[in-house]
Amino acid sequence: MTQPTPAAPAPLTLLQARALTLDPQHPNADAVLVGAGRVLAVGTREHLRALAPRAEVRDHRDLLLTPGLSEAHIHLVAYGFSLGQLNLHGARGVAEVQAKVGQRVLNTPQGEWIRGGGFLLSELGLGDYPSAALLDEVSPHHPVLLYSRDLHMAWANSAALRAAGIHEDTPDPEGGKIVRPLGCLLEHASGLVEAVIPPPSEAQYLAAARAGAQDLAARGYVSAHTMAFEAPEAPRALQALADAGELPLRVWACLPHDRLELARGLGLRRTPGGLFQWGGVKFFADGALGSRTAWLHAPGFADGSGTGIPLDPPELIRERGREALHLGLTPVTHAIGDRANTEVLNAYDDLRGLARQRGVRLRVEHAQHLRPQDIPRFQGLTASVQPIHLQADGPMIRTLLPHLQAQSYAFKALQDAGAVLAFGSDAPVAPPDYRANFAAALTRVDDGGERLAPEQALTELDVLRAHTHGPALAAGWTDEGVIRPGARAAFTLWDRLGGTAQALVL
Repeated sequence: MTQPTPAAPAPLTLLQARALTLDPQHPNADAVLVGAGRVLAVGTREHLRALAPRAEVRDHRDLLLTPGLSEAHIHLVAYGFSLGQLNLHGARGVAEVQAKVGQRVLNTPQGEWIRGGGFLLSELGLGDYPSAALLDEVSPHHPVLLYSRDLHMAWANSAALRAAGIHEDTPDPEGGKIVRPLGCLLEHASGLVEAVIPPPSEAQYLAAARAGAQDLAARGYVSAHTMAFEAPEAPRALQALADAGELPLRVWACLPHDRLELARGLGLRRTPGGLFQWGGVKFFADGALGSRTAWLHAPGFADGSGTGIPLDPPELIRERGREALHLGLTPVTHAIGDRANTEVLNAYDDLRGLARQRGVRLRVEHAQHLRPQDIPRFQGLTASVQPIHLQADGPMIRTLLPHLQAQSYAFKALQDAGAVLAFGSDAPVAPPDYRANFAAALTRVDDGGERLAPEQALTELDVLRAHTHGPALAAGWTDEGVIRPGARAAFTLWDRLGGTAQALVL
């Protein structure tokens, strides 16, 4: 009988670089030995060459090697779609939005939808919500739907509103508001228009998933946490890419809490391993600052626009959060306003014991505006935050929330309280630009040229941890965010920390 040919040993690679490992036992090294996708040894070049004399040597001694960058909060497939939509980031007036929409109209067959986003009311110079009539001036026959940068408000023209059957007497949906005069839709009200937009095909979802993932990898990221503000086809597309061996980074995915019952019926639980895994259950406690829908304690917004819009009730977060934990999944709750954060922390206090039993770290997304007495309550939790948002929000905070400036984007205080910081961008809300996160977290300088709560600044090493080790801890990954034997061979190479980066996955 013919004996099977023994498999050739896996090739070994010796990386020569200035390694910043984030392993407190061995924080620095000048070589890393890798094989079969894992770190085998960390140490000096001489020792590792002696250990593996036949290893392929890659000389990166002019670069800095760190654990791979992770994007801890992104809507990955939506971001992929956004790369082909109208980009309104940085638009400085209604006329600029109109010009961009008008240009897209010229290149779009009549009747097809025009979609885009990224604008801020404050950057448009508006003190109130814009009307549909402003978009009608440049697009009377194409339905238009544009999202504010925070995705909690949509601006539609009359053609889009007619398609959705929205008129002056249409009642507000639960959890949303139709602004009068017509044009803007807050929170769940945008779903009335979204429901009549022709859905993308399976091929389009795959293309968007591929585009988003490839864009992140090209920026130097090795993993991402994708949030549940997308259709079910979005995570299916990412799973399909993983199954086909086309996913260039590791993905930790959340499902919306309203699909938890279905997930439980299907037996879905935390599924570590592989490049795609389910890990979280997403809740929304409130809206956002720019749309005036963040849920606030009194006195609320300084312009008199109220105290925002509460969304998922604390009782629901508590109840379904418990169900998620029994499945080994992480409760993940969006909370922007100080009242929203208080209520989420209250709900989480009832879940902490079970979370410890299940080995899960409860997680708050954004945690943007806090009361001083709530900051110590973040001990042991993940604070998934986006420093890049500070840049645009700073001027708004001084105008709308002057009483909360000192506890807005309170990174240093949260870290000192024992929270795990995990940095992301919330793309497509903002671009997944780690350099902007470094700049905002280090300098606290906003788009108005002023420093917001400068005492909350972090160090470069803090920021690196929050973009590598923090997301790994949040996802329950013991094999990422650190360079040590057994860890995933997923690195980022830098010309300097916070400078130009490239992913290196072996």
